[in-house]
Amino acid sequence: MQGFQNHFLIAMPALDDPMFKRSVTYVCEHNDEGAMGIVINHPLPVSVADLLKQLEITFDADSPVASSQVCAGGPVQSDRGFVLHTAKPGYHSSMPLENGLMVTTSKDILMDLTTAAAPEKFILALGYAGWTAGQLEQEIADNSWLVVPADNHIIFDLIHAEKWQSATAAIGIKPWQLTNEAGHA
Repeated sequence: MQGFQNHFLIAMPALDDPMFKRSVTYVCEHNDEGAMGIVINHPLPVSVADLLKQLEITFDADSPVASSQVCAGGPVQSDRGFVLHTAKPGYHSSMPLENGLMVTTSKDILMDLTTAAAPEKFILALGYAGWTAGQLEQEIADNSWLVVPADNHIIFDLIHAEKWQSATAAIGIKPWQLTNEAGHA
């Protein structure tokens, strides 16, 4: 099953759960057992520097990365960091994804984030979104999500506030065109 891996889940307007309202979730993994993704556009009031300080990790306060915001990646394991990044092997716990991306959960990547050794582009998120077998498919059938191919430009190059509209625009849809009604043939 190819599934929805390397796709965005764009929250439909009717999805009013605060964790997912107007969210764009990058699907890292999707198989018969369920799915795992990281919300890429819900910034927390916490900077990378704040988090590194809290974890007692030395960092370069002058790095532009230090002031970037950490995202709320989802409600599962929200006390654990997940770094979605451009491919850079060598970390203790990385999962290669499609489209030149990886997700790393080990502390060693955090030590690199404000240095020249950091991956070229990354998003640091606390927590992830998870679905049990068949749950994501049912939510899509219920019109909670619009599924579109992922785009690294949207993940890394846009400010968080632009990602939801840009992801819908990538397939030629304007947000006002989205409806709460599901159509089934």
